[in-house]
Amino acid sequence: MEFRILGAVSAVTGAGDLPLGPAKRRSLLAALLLSPNRPVPVERLTASLWDHEPPARARGVVQGHVSRLRALLAGADARSYGVELITQGAAYALLMPETLLDAHRFEELVTRARDQRAPADAVATYREALSLWRGPALADAYPSPPLQAAAHAWEDLRIASVEQLAHGYARLGEHARAAAVLRAEATAHPLRESLAAALVEALRKAGRRPEALDWFHRTRRLLADELGVDPGRELTDAYTAALRGEADDPTATPSRTSTTLTPPPDPAPPAVPGAEVPDLLPRAPRGFHGRAAELAALSRAAAGEAPVCLVTGPAGVGKTALVVRWAHRGRAGFPDGRLYADLRGFGGTGEPTVIEVLREFLAALGVDRRRIPESANRAAALFRSLVADHRLLVVLDNARDSAQVAPLLPGGPRCVTVVTSRNRLRGLIATDAARPVPVDVLGPEDGTALLAGVLGEERVRAEPVAARRTAELCGGLPLALRVAAARLADRPDRTLSAMNAELSDATRRLNLLDVEDTGVRAALRLTTRQLPAHVSHHFAHLGRHPGAHFDTYAVAALAGTDPATAEAALERLDTAHLVTETAPGRWVLHDLVRLYARGLDAGPDALPRVLDHYVATALAAAAVAEPGNEACFAMPADFHAPAAVREFATRADAVAWYAAERDDLALAAAASRAAGLHGRTWRIVMAQWPLIVWRVLDGWAPLLETAVEAARADADPRGEARARSVLGWVLLAEGHATAALTRMEGAPALAARAGDPSGEATALVGLSLAQAALGDPAGAAEGCARAAGLARGARDRTTERLALQHLAQHRLQAGEYRAALDTATEALAFDGVAGTAAVSRVLLLTTMGEALLGLGDEDGGIRRLDLAAREAESSGYEDGAVRALRALLKVSADEGFRARHDAASRGLMARH
Repeated sequence: MEFRILGAVSAVTGAGDLPLGPAKRRSLLAALLLSPNRPVPVERLTASLWDHEPPARARGVVQGHVSRLRALLAGADARSYGVELITQGAAYALLMPETLLDAHRFEELVTRARDQRAPADAVATYREALSLWRGPALADAYPSPPLQAAAHAWEDLRIASVEQLAHGYARLGEHARAAAVLRAEATAHPLRESLAAALVEALRKAGRRPEALDWFHRTRRLLADELGVDPGRELTDAYTAALRGEADDPTATPSRTSTTLTPPPDPAPPAVPGAEVPDLLPRAPRGFHGRAAELAALSRAAAGEAPVCLVTGPAGVGKTALVVRWAHRGRAGFPDGRLYADLRGFGGTGEPTVIEVLREFLAALGVDRRRIPESANRAAALFRSLVADHRLLVVLDNARDSAQVAPLLPGGPRCVTVVTSRNRLRGLIATDAARPVPVDVLGPEDGTALLAGVLGEERVRAEPVAARRTAELCGGLPLALRVAAARLADRPDRTLSAMNAELSDATRRLNLLDVEDTGVRAALRLTTRQLPAHVSHHFAHLGRHPGAHFDTYAVAALAGTDPATAEAALERLDTAHLVTETAPGRWVLHDLVRLYARGLDAGPDALPRVLDHYVATALAAAAVAEPGNEACFAMPADFHAPAAVREFATRADAVAWYAAERDDLALAAAASRAAGLHGRTWRIVMAQWPLIVWRVLDGWAPLLETAVEAARADADPRGEARARSVLGWVLLAEGHATAALTRMEGAPALAARAGDPSGEATALVGLSLAQAALGDPAGAAEGCARAAGLARGARDRTTERLALQHLAQHRLQAGEYRAALDTATEALAFDGVAGTAAVSRVLLLTTMGEALLGLGDEDGGIRRLDLAAREAESSGYEDGAVRALRALLKVSADEGFRARHDAASRGLMARH
């Protein structure tokens, strides 16, 4: 996991960027990341989200965004990385290892660079530090004064680092490179005199005196026109030196031969005097960029006695390039030779036999071909005996399985074997203690650098945003990036932006990422060719999944199988690096793999099946989370019943599923709407009602508008009535009472037309809340009384009690204390109504207590409110406890009530 603020605010996992949502949520995360591991008061967070007077509901908005961030972090298994968003009083703190933050790593690298004595080391470290930047700091955060000030501070540090990088180049005598990095920054910051002075000096020392003089005059005019000032001393001195044509001081810059950025040639002697050291390595890869962590991991894996290093990753991720790069860089560590064989485990040209590989190895080691045994076993024994005491590297590339590798292992204690494969080769880990070195896709910076290596720095620098977008569209896959670059390399008039416009069309992307017989589709075709038929069947159906994550139940629904069969297929796909497990039981597809799978034959029923899986699972979660409530709706006539539906043992399990699947449920609704499956669209949305109730201020209105439209298109008045009621309730909670009333006004009539008295009663209760908020308590009470009668006639005691509960509340707010007390007492008499004790009973007891206080019975009121608070505390209903205890504190100074109120408030804050 990684957090980034040096550019757009983002949180990145192995599965990609977390969907942070709107700008204010990203801004809140940014404010927390600016003070990691320290409590950030709500007031400071509010100041970061609004630059003027915040709205009255600002604290609720902050709480909602914190709640959503918590859910996102939980879904990404952030705790396993030591990341947790906690509440500390009236503040929040993001606990995390600071090394996960790009800004912290940038500061560390800058500090290290300052301490480097050798110019080459300083240059390398500054370049590494600056490579962490992906654009202006906090680029997409809300431009509030606190965040703007922080962004400016980071930008100042970045520019200072660029100046120091240029200084390092100057010390190496590389004045042209110094001028190149300074020109870009001086162009972006034309009024920063220190940059202009350094650029004038670098141009002069590079022998480009006319350019130096021109840059000075350009800056002088800008300073006069924009600020009305003359150049300062530093810039004037640089101009004077350029004007005089002063030569560079040769004593100030070390000789190029005395300081170098690359190690000297490998002087390793041959193993036997007079014998040629065998070296079968392919040439070092060109345009190799990044992979510092993987190179270091490979070096660690290669330490010790007779290590076997297993480099694994998906097709096209650059495993071979990584290993060959590492091998060339560490040639001195293998003075007795470097052997290499392409086992072609995923190629279309056939695999070499074991004896064929051994013949090449033995011949390279000096064995006369006529003396090489014909038997593979005897040849392997000869190979092992020859290299037993050698310091030798053996690279076995593109292995299909462990059996292909085993006969080729050298076994000597000083031999190092590196195996690459698209499969995980767990057998090799079990039998030979192979040390895995996973290789994932490139990050945006390294992907952009790879493009620059093929197309040239100038072309990429001319379109930095487009270059980054190209890297994103290629999914960070080096093979895809190289193919995209190849399409542009021989067409200098074609822009990266034009290429991106084509790549953005998902239907054409894989075609554009193939050239001749090389490309993403060809690589994936070779990988999937190795899969058993039942695994291929599941893989083809994964392309129809509408969301980002999937579990065994979703995959089983897509493929028309059962969860156990789907789990076995997923494990095989995970072994082949075609899916990635991001959390226990949750997988994702790489974007390009998804596009490839989407082109495979899956049949027309895959999408309806998985949509019905989501509907059935959401209803199962609702039944556990809110027991006793009637089903939201009946299933559609063509419902595909899943082979199995996930079971939820507790309310916490159901809540966790809702939170983890929220984004994918939204994507499922969008896919259903696009396919014209209107009946499933509104059902997927409405089945989330428990989560909507618990997180009402979490931006549900657009999704509920979709549900209303879909129910209308489905000609289902019952579904439309319920969707309108929930939408109105959300709008009311957001403070839009008039809009809520507009959405809910037609709901009772729709439910009545559908013959749904319980739905009509529920709609009337919702409508009453809007009426009360708009100053019509009498109309609200009348609606609730009518709702209670409808529910009573339908023998729906749950809805009747709900109507009476709100009727009592309306009467309490109108000052009708006796009527409120009687109504609440009547509702409390509904013993045995399942699912209402924890919430409804607390609210009714609270209403009774407040009514008794209004009638002058202080002792009775305090007893009822204390009982309500205790029941709320015992059931974990912090909202109810806070409300009851707040009412108690209005009439009692008891310190015990105060302590309990504060404890409940802290619990409520922690939940949000």
